[in-house]
Amino acid sequence: MSRQWRLRLRKTVRTYAPPVVLFMGFLLAWQCATWLWRIEAYLLPSPSRIVNAGVQALGLLAIHVQQTLRETLAGFALALLTGLALALAIDLSSSLRRALYPLLIVTQTVPVMALAPLLVIWLGYTIWPKVLVVALVCFFPIVVATVDGLATADPDLLALLQAMGATKQQVLVKVRVPGALPAMFSGIKIAITYSVIGAIIGEWVGASQGLGVFMLRASNSFRTDWVFAAIAISSLLSIFLFLVVAALERLALPWYYTSSRQERWEELPTYSGQRAKGTRTQASSQGPL
Repeated sequence: MSRQWRLRLRKTVRTYAPPVVLFMGFLLAWQCATWLWRIEAYLLPSPSRIVNAGVQALGLLAIHVQQTLRETLAGFALALLTGLALALAIDLSSSLRRALYPLLIVTQTVPVMALAPLLVIWLGYTIWPKVLVVALVCFFPIVVATVDGLATADPDLLALLQAMGATKQQVLVKVRVPGALPAMFSGIKIAITYSVIGAIIGEWVGASQGLGVFMLRASNSFRTDWVFAAIAISSLLSIFLFLVVAALERLALPWYYTSSRQERWEELPTYSGQRAKGTRTQASSQGPL
């Protein structure tokens, strides 16, 4: 194994080992608590019972997972398209920014649970109320992150292009949009983790399929183990979507991660510099002979 691979393996272990060990310790303590205190399964099932229940209900869960995933992806796509378009419009028009930006903040004070029943009344028991709930949940972080990213373009590059006679459109395409991509992907990663939660909230209000419906039916039947299994699957689904967005970010922004690693490498003192500094310190401490 080469030195580079050993360093990468050591970094991976150092990064992911602490949360994995902590999570496994939490599951072990949970399992032991249910055994020692003999907690009833309908109150708090053990992790092993939850896994067994999830495996037994795998065929039933697959149908609900597919429905929730369809609602999640459709709502997220709607939020992404409208959020990026509105962020660009806000950035290009200062009057539109002053008019819409406060309203965007006000919309976040309205509980989504209060809007979901209204959407069901207006649109019926179709997929669209759930899609709109997901879009409402994901919309705000995408807009805010993109607007802030467009506003933090490199002033030196802006001055250079303006001195070269570039138009506003050229400045936007060549400097501001590429500079805003890291912030935009940060907002997208936040939004994609909320998307599954939005779909489940919409399903709680009115649906015939989905993880939210499965949770309600399992709770009414006192199948707490099925409820925990659905919660675990929704968490895994959110993590999977987050990892997909993170992978797309690395593919779309290789220059960003390369420059970040280069900056961190340049901040580290070199071995030769440390050795020379240590030699000078040792010589000065000994003094003249």
